Amino acid sequence: MNNIVLYMSMSLDGFISGPQDGPGRGFGIGGERLHDWLSPGGVDPGSHRPTSGPGTVVFDEAMATGAVITGRRTFDFAGRWDGDHHDGVPIFVLTHSAPDEPAPGHATYVTDGIEACVAKAKAAAGDRDILLHGASVAQACLRAGLLDEMELQLVPVLLGQGRRLFEDLPPDHHELELVRSLEGADALYLRYRVRSKGPEGSKRSEST
Repeated sequence: MNNIVLYMSMSLDGFISGPQDGPGRGFGIGGERLHDWLSPGGVDPGSHRPTSGPGTVVFDEAMATGAVITGRRTFDFAGRWDGDHHDGVPIFVLTHSAPDEPAPGHATYVTDGIEACVAKAKAAAGDRDILLHGASVAQACLRAGLLDEMELQLVPVLLGQGRRLFEDLPPDHHELELVRSLEGADALYLRYRVRSKGPEGSKRSEST
């Protein structure tokens, strides 16, 4: 069974971008620091894959996913990835209303809610996991009880301002289980399983 997995780089004070993020500056002011873990010893030309360190494990897992779910804001700020996030896998963009022009490349706009978006991604991914991008869509998945795991790259920096991953969540209680911790020079790589999914979604405890 495939899982919905959030991949996110985050500062110690909870920010996933610096202030004043926008199109062409998706990381905001100073937010590029959160992604230094991708190149501690350089990257392979053309692939952006780290050449050393535990980040290679996380990167390879992310690139092995069979579909991508993202929010419209993240999609637009990232230049829509030119229609191809990685390896031509389908991209499902959650949005309230689709623009007049069609989505580029392998992307599809989904306007009928997070449940429909997840269902489409699961069907497209086969037995491979689904990569989740963006704070708003991550919160929507969490509230709906559809988020299975989080792969967080915790970067030892305080940004002070910007966009927080878990800003303005409702007072639901979500229990997490740490299933893996990898320590690198530029980040602490923490993988959590979402065990209890809050009153709005199904509650379950799983073991592997």
